Amino acid sequence: MKAAVVTDFNQPLEIQERDVPRPAAGQVLVRMEACGLCHTDIHAAHGDWPVTPTPPFVPGHEGIGIVTELGAGVVNRALGDRVAIAWLGSACGECRYCVDGRETLCQSQQNSGYSVDGAFAEYAVADATYVVAVPPQIESVDAAALTCAGLTSYKAVKVAKVGPGETVAVFGVGGLGHLAVQYARLVGARVVAVDIDRDKLDLATALGADHVVDALEVDPVEAIQTLGGADVSLAFAVTPKAFEQALASLSPGGRLVCVAMPAQGTMNIPIFETVVKGLQVIGSIVGTRQDLREVFDLQAQGRTRVIAEGRKLDDINQATADVLSGAALARLVFEF
Repeated sequence: MKAAVVTDFNQPLEIQERDVPRPAAGQVLVRMEACGLCHTDIHAAHGDWPVTPTPPFVPGHEGIGIVTELGAGVVNRALGDRVAIAWLGSACGECRYCVDGRETLCQSQQNSGYSVDGAFAEYAVADATYVVAVPPQIESVDAAALTCAGLTSYKAVKVAKVGPGETVAVFGVGGLGHLAVQYARLVGARVVAVDIDRDKLDLATALGADHVVDALEVDPVEAIQTLGGADVSLAFAVTPKAFEQALASLSPGGRLVCVAMPAQGTMNIPIFETVVKGLQVIGSIVGTRQDLREVFDLQAQGRTRVIAEGRKLDDINQATADVLSGAALARLVFEF
């Protein structure tokens, strides 16, 4: 099978021919139909974060495909099922986080495309308990983008507890941000989209944003404060400066939800303003299997729209460059 492999953090990914893996007990073999390119995959390939994966490995955690083989003991999946392989590859199922519905905080979790090989390949194995069924109404390319971009932005809106009539500032209108605009609108929020790319701002307007701010042309903090400030800022742009602007854009009692994880991962938080204005700084890390089911359900109902561009796996390094340069309008998805 063909796979995109990280062999060294300082080298481009290699397209290699590998043996098709066999599912172990409790696993399924999935023939991939599509897999999105997440910025996390790029961080993984570059070894950007304090906890790094171990090369060689196969990235990819927005995988959609068909179950073609069952490992021993698998009874909850059937041959022919179409499933999603998400970031949460598996968890212990027994710790307090798993039991109380916060499985993405499990300290024993395995992550697809990071600690275990992922879906940048024609076939991938996955834990049968942690793959999620994809409704038939959703195209595989769209489902791929929803499996992390949709899931992560949806979870951020849930974590922020966005209410009707609140103002939500979305910093970064890309693979995640274009979906966050829609999820915030679905709960009745007024949405302000912030970016430095006019095409992405036009996309945000088309998807329902009430206001857009070109951060190259104006100070986004001043622009949002002129509108009354944001009750919630969702930080998707991969720069610490954007996080600081998102925090400064909040009105009293506002909530900053940190989602993106820049390689230079430190932001300055002004203590006085944070205390006096009663601000909250919240971290939001992807979502659970149940969250993904909800994301798929909204798409199946026609309540959301995915903007994705198909690519081929052979073009993995050009696709990475396009994401890093901002040339990708929203999500890039490899089609098999």
